[in-house]
This record gives sequence, C-alpha cells and structure tokens, in this order.
Amino acid sequence: MAHVPLLALAARLRAGPTAFAAWCGTKDPAIVDGLLREGFDCAVLDWQHGHLDQAAISAGILAAEANGKAALVRIGVGAFAEAARYLDWGAAGIIAPMVNSVEDARLLAEFVKYPPLGRRSWGPVRALPMSGQLPLDHLRGANAATLAIAMIETREALDALDAILAVEGIDGVFVGPSDLSITLTRGALVDPVHAEVDAALTRVVAASRAAGKLACAFCMDGARAAELAARGFHLLSIGTDQILLRAAGRSELARARTGLPAGGKAAS
Repeated sequence: MAHVPLLALAARLRAGPTAFAAWCGTKDPAIVDGLLREGFDCAVLDWQHGHLDQAAISAGILAAEANGKAALVRIGVGAFAEAARYLDWGAAGIIAPMVNSVEDARLLAEFVKYPPLGRRSWGPVRALPMSGQLPLDHLRGANAATLAIAMIETREALDALDAILAVEGIDGVFVGPSDLSITLTRGALVDPVHAEVDAALTRVVAASRAAGKLACAFCMDGARAAELAARGFHLLSIGTDQILLRAAGRSELARARTGLPAGGKAAS
C-alpha cells in the first residue's frame, strides 16, 4: 500500500526513532511547506498561540500532505470540540493544552476517538479520501492511527501524570516546558530548562514508556531536542517558525555587520 501520511505518523512515532516536528503558527502554508522540505518529520499547527485561522489550518494540513508528511493541530485550552473538525480535515492527531486532570484527558479522548473509545462524530470529509480507504476500513483503523496527546504544563498535571497516561484513548503526553516552569516556580520564572522542569521531563519519559504511551516535548532549539531524543522522547518540536526565522535573521545580520569598520559604514 502507498505511504499515507495521515495513517503512518502514529506507527512511526511508536516504532521510533525520535521524530522532529516543525512548529508552525504563521498563517502562510508556505512556511509549513518550506520547513517540511528541510527534513522535519511532521508539522504541528498551533491554533492556541499562533496566528492561524481555520483556513490556514486546512491549508497547512494539505501542505504537509503534499510533502508526504502528517500534521498535528494544537487546539485551544479546553476547546475539545475543535478537535474532530481538524481530524475530519486530515490532521493526524490533536495536541490539547492544559490537560490538568483525568477528567480533562477523558474529554480529549472522547472527542478524538470513535466509539467504543470515544464519541467522535462521523464526518471525515477530507480524511477519508486522504486515507484512500473505504469508510468501514477507515473507521476500524482510525482510533489507532489518530493521536490524542495531552499537554503536561502545570503542577496539577504533573501530579496526575500516571492517571492521565492510564486513560484509555490517550496516546501520549506533551510537555510544555515554559508553562511548566512558571507553575513549578510559582510564577517566578519562565525557564524551559529549569532544574525542576528537567526533572519533570525525566519523570514524563519514564512514566510514558512504562505505560506504553508516547513521550513528547517542546524544545527551544535543536541542541535541546538532541538531548531529549537521547533521553528517550518519541516526538520533539524544534523552536517555532517565528523563533527559527528570527534566529536566522539575527545570525545573518550579525555576520554581515562583522565586516563593517568601526562606525558602521562600509568602505567606499
């Protein structure tokens, strides 16, 4: 059977090696296309904090598919009803922020999974043709192929980690290190590599693997992603499109200015 990105991502993450995601919040789907062409394994479309509207999410999913890759969508806080719409459009899974309890995790699973695991309504208007499957075949395989990933971003979520991982229909967890640093330091710091966050990451990957679930995390840069990959994470993002753009711009501008004499003017 031909490679179908929509159906392949979940199995790819479970089998390894670590996959690296392009985190995209810019409205133009050309950004998704450009980053995936550089070798990222999948895209995350950030509805929660990005500049995306629904048309951009739809276009981003198509841009990922055109590159033979899948897209995940991060929904808004508590906006579980959004999940099924993006899955119908061909997203391979949902990342839900601020999942702080078993009740939150169950709601996520209910909206992402079809019966008997959940209560997702049937209507895969684009996902079905993208899959190349007959309707019944698609229904039978959708729960295994469609990812429900709960974000661990608070002290409450970390305390409930094992119980969240035990919820049937939850495929994994995704650490948001900046928010986690804020809550663990009681609002004192935004530090994604804080010692308490690092200890939490160690706990998350161990608990996830023990539960047979996926361990995922946001990384500010490639060096951190390499470190966490070596520690056993399944899926890691590397910055965001805006972070990468600004870093590249800053670097190249600095290189250009190093050739200028004192005073900043080029020789005539």
